[in-house]
Order: sequence, then C-alpha cells, then structure tokens
Amino acid sequence: MSKLVPPHGSPTLKPLLLEGAALAGEIRKAEKLKRVPLTSRETGDLIMMGIGGFTPLDGFMGHDDWKGVCDEYRMPSKKNLFWPIPITLSAEKTLADSIAIGEEVALWDTETDTLMATMKVTEKYTIDKAHECQQVFRTTDPAHPGVKMVMEQAEVNLAGPVKVLSESYFPTQFKDLYQRPAEARKAFEERGWTTVAALQLRNPMHNSHAYLAWIAIEVCDGVYIHQLVGKLKPGDIPADIRVKAIDALINKYFRKERVIQAGYPLDMRYAGPREALLHAVFRQNYGCSHLIVGRDHAGVGDYYGPFDAQTIFHEIPADALALKPLPLDWTFYCFECGSMASMKTCPHESKAVIDENGQYKGGARLLLSGTLLRKLMSEGKPVPAEFSKPEVIAILKEYYDNLEKKVEIKLHGHATGDAKK
Repeated sequence: MSKLVPPHGSPTLKPLLLEGAALAGEIRKAEKLKRVPLTSRETGDLIMMGIGGFTPLDGFMGHDDWKGVCDEYRMPSKKNLFWPIPITLSAEKTLADSIAIGEEVALWDTETDTLMATMKVTEKYTIDKAHECQQVFRTTDPAHPGVKMVMEQAEVNLAGPVKVLSESYFPTQFKDLYQRPAEARKAFEERGWTTVAALQLRNPMHNSHAYLAWIAIEVCDGVYIHQLVGKLKPGDIPADIRVKAIDALINKYFRKERVIQAGYPLDMRYAGPREALLHAVFRQNYGCSHLIVGRDHAGVGDYYGPFDAQTIFHEIPADALALKPLPLDWTFYCFECGSMASMKTCPHESKAVIDENGQYKGGARLLLSGTLLRKLMSEGKPVPAEFSKPEVIAILKEYYDNLEKKVEIKLHGHATGDAKK
C-alpha cells in the first residue's frame, strides 16, 4: 500500500484519457460531432483532467460549481469538495445555441488542429466575468494577464463530462520532462520517498530557488522540481531553455537521488494566492506531501502581497487538503553573512548596491528574483556572481544573445523589495 498522500478527494487517481479500442472508437464517433474550439488554457485544463492531475474532476464545471468555487472554494456537485479556481469551457453564443442539452460535441485545439476530447453537454450558462476576476484574481484590471484571459472568453459556458483523447504535443515535445501523476508517484515510490516537496517554477533556478530546494530536501525525502510547460506571458523564458539551465544546476549542485525534475501542461493564470491553492491540489495528485510557497508565488506585478500565497492556506478549512504548504521567507545573498540567508535568519537589513557593471558597491542584502534576472539578461547587463551559478548564467546569456526580438521587462515592487503590501 502506498505511503504517499492520497489523491485529492479520491482514494485513487481518476484519469479521463481513453486508450486502445475505446480511444479508437471515440475518435471515429467524434468525426461526426459538432466541433467546439478550445483556448490554450482550456486545452491545458483538459489534459490535466485526462492524466488525472485534476482528480476527481470528470469534466468542465456547471454554473453551481463555478459559483461555489468562486465564492466559497467548494463544488456542490461533489459534496462540497474543496477547489480553488473554476475549470470552465466557453463557446460563442451562435455555436452554443446550436448545441442541445444532452448532445455530444468534439473539443478541438484549434492552434494545433488536434481533436482533444468529446463532451456530453449537460448545461449551458453565462457568467459574470467581472465577479470571477474579482474573486479569483482580486482585481478586474484588464492589464492583469489572468483577467484578460477571462474577459476574452466566449459568451456561453458549456458544462459536462469529458472523454479525453489526446495529450497534444506535450509527450513528444517535452519527452524527457512531461510527466503524468501516476508516473511521478511511481518514481517517488521507487526511491522510497514518502514525503515530497514540490517546487513550482516558471523561471530558471537562480540561487534563491536552489536555496529553497535545499531547505526542502533537509525536511523531506526529496524535492520535485515541477515546472510549467504551457503558455507564459511575453518576456518569460521558454521551457526548453529553463530545462537546460535547471539541468546544469542539478547536475553539479544537487544530490541526484534527492531531486526529480518534471513538467506539467498548464498555462499560467497568474492568480497569485488562488493559483497557489490550485498548485497544491494537483501536486497532491502527483503524490507530493508539501508545496514550497515562497515570495509572490504565481503572482504578477504588484497585485498581491509578497506572502499572500502563504497566508491563504490559513484561510481555507483545515481538512481542505492533505498536502501542506512549506512557507519560506524571502531569501537573498547577504554580503555580511557571506552566504544565502532569509529575512528570518539575517540581521543585516541594508540593501546591497550593485553598479551597472555588476560590481558590488556596499550594503548587505542582494535581493534575488526571476523578474530581475530576466531584466538584467535581456538588457545585456552583467549579473552578479552571487545571483546565480555560472553554468545557469552562461545558458541564459546564449539564449538572450540570440533573441531577435526582446520584450521589455518591467520591475515590480516584489522583485526589488519595494512593494508596499
């Protein structure tokens, strides 16, 4: 019997991906069904349902579940199961009006022209998009990338159970990285791990990330470096470059038997605290007992306080999740300590001053962030040696030197330490 944490809301994983004769038959049937196009976000959500990452969901949410999740983190259709972010599918009104309740439809990823699933439509409904944005993102500002995503959804939501037919390009394009929950659980058990800390990544690992991982390994059997391979916002570093940089770091600075690197197929929502809870839900399905929650987890800009993603775990019911957060304070390199440190351990409060040539000019704390690293690299400025390992910097420099079009990286308060929240 497995000693890993159980899946969320279920004694076993519930993957919805068909195989063999059932898959072939459903594909043939889908050829005659009306096509409903999917956004990139919806495709990622569908794949997560297919591989069991969103256990125990069986399809896209109806109105009552949408409202329950927005307002109370609960799904009425599943005995008030805890769930933090709506998982919904939208369609243009003309198409939705042509679909009858009880009718089966084919779900297509139009970007790759891939048949992804079939769905039996059990409900059609409209939502107050602004309400969802305010509840999930804590803002209705259209400049927020998650808000923009919701506001651009089609007019009508379709709900119903799905049969997933494809994982799109993820198993081939990310062959050595993409991992299903059952595969992760098997890998953990083969290593004899019972406690596993997940490290969420959408950036290459700088020294603060590595420090968090080392702390987690001290208190758990291993760390699961789990990075997003779905869509990001402009200016973020693509997955293949991140993998290369993380591999360089792991291979030289970690005990290999204590770390596993893998990827998952979701798009970032940039929902800050709510997204931290979603990360916890599906990391529990992957077999992780803990989720490392550091500064500004899954945030963007200054929409959230630097540690809102930690405090939200104290605001949900104690029995909501089997997985527990591993809250860690802001970490940095301290020139006075001569090592990595955190706000809880370091008594030296002055900020380090680094000139435009990357030279240290005084002060103690060199605050590290993925945003700041991307900005320095994109502008061709020197990166202080204390910021990241030389192997990582070399890989990122090659990437940025070969970029034909560079996106301006704006520093927000959480990247510089100047946030008011």
